[in-house]
Amino acid sequence: MTACGGGGGIPALNWYINPDNGGQAKIAAACTKAAGGKYRIKTALLPSDASGQREQLIRRLAAKDSGVDLMSLDPVFVAEAANAGFLRPFTASEAAPLTEGVFESAVQSSTWEDKLYAAPFWANTQLLWYRKSVAQKAGIDPKAPDFTWDKLIDAAVRTNTTIGVQGNRYEGYMVWINALIASAGGRIISDAEKGDEATIEIDSPAGRQAAAIIGKLARSTAAGPTLSTDIEEQSRATINGPRGGFLLNWGYVWRAEKGDAEAGAIDKRIVDDLDWARYPRVNPQQESKPPFGGIEIGVSAYGKHRNDLAIEAVRCITSPASMKQYMLDEGNVAARPAIFDDPDIVKEFPMAPLMRDSIAAAEPRPATPYYADVSGAIQNRWHPPASVRPDTTPRESARFIREVLRDKALL
Repeated sequence: MTACGGGGGIPALNWYINPDNGGQAKIAAACTKAAGGKYRIKTALLPSDASGQREQLIRRLAAKDSGVDLMSLDPVFVAEAANAGFLRPFTASEAAPLTEGVFESAVQSSTWEDKLYAAPFWANTQLLWYRKSVAQKAGIDPKAPDFTWDKLIDAAVRTNTTIGVQGNRYEGYMVWINALIASAGGRIISDAEKGDEATIEIDSPAGRQAAAIIGKLARSTAAGPTLSTDIEEQSRATINGPRGGFLLNWGYVWRAEKGDAEAGAIDKRIVDDLDWARYPRVNPQQESKPPFGGIEIGVSAYGKHRNDLAIEAVRCITSPASMKQYMLDEGNVAARPAIFDDPDIVKEFPMAPLMRDSIAAAEPRPATPYYADVSGAIQNRWHPPASVRPDTTPRESARFIREVLRDKALL
């Protein structure tokens, strides 16, 4: 995991990856074969959660560990790593093929101070997954253009069903908060280039609307009993339970649900009853801004092969062929919209057109080198979800963010 190939052998590139079901290792093997002996890619696993991945990478990069060549990065940590000098920026000529035909939201999340610091690998967004039978019983159409969170919560309450969301105190909860604020036309911060003097905007009409929705859901019968500790998989399980009705979650859900049904873990009738719609609106006349996620590939500023072989490897890892294969293998969504028209993709993912349109409309979380502090401060003041109040939570979190950024408070 730490040594690049020695003794005159084929140079090894160490790629630190987020855990999956083997898809990235498969791409590493394919790119190694395609390199024809120029290099080989070895993968090393990072922790399962985004915060743990950041911590391990930051420790290695701060120590200028030359054993890190490539890394799979959550988009929100690109700005921090780039600002610290941990990532080797791509030149304009290198960046062109890595960004051509790629979702703008993915390029935006890979850029800091007008330079590309990571190559988009896969993009992601959340859909509203729901049981058709429950929607019919509730008398609602989640695909209607003006379908809102209020209508969703009211429908779940009427039918005594649950809405699965990620309410634990972790990055997934921040995803929900940011999407609600963006969908209401607001932002958490602006002028991110000012660092700790960025403008804090969470205490706004949009922030209060987001807080009202979270509080309404969390204090209603539509909230599952474990809402405040649910992450992606726990929230997915709620739609399969006896009160399962609705779920806000990432694109992997379709593949995961089908796999569980085939393995006998859930009734196959649940998959037959499953449908999907765009992320709900906050206001009926204002289009929603779905969450944006995914993975970008960064090149370490300290790797021995950062100026040649690592760049070649990134081109291979993020090629259209690799993106398509990874989406088919893992269910994680490609960063190039053209791939969504591929017959193999459409056959496997009937919701591919909606995923494509949702990613195109998605709003990334704030790009700032202080992202970990901003996110941590918000999670601190907005958790648990049942404690969130529109008249106090946005204001208190705005004050706390500023105090944390100025080192006047600790998370």
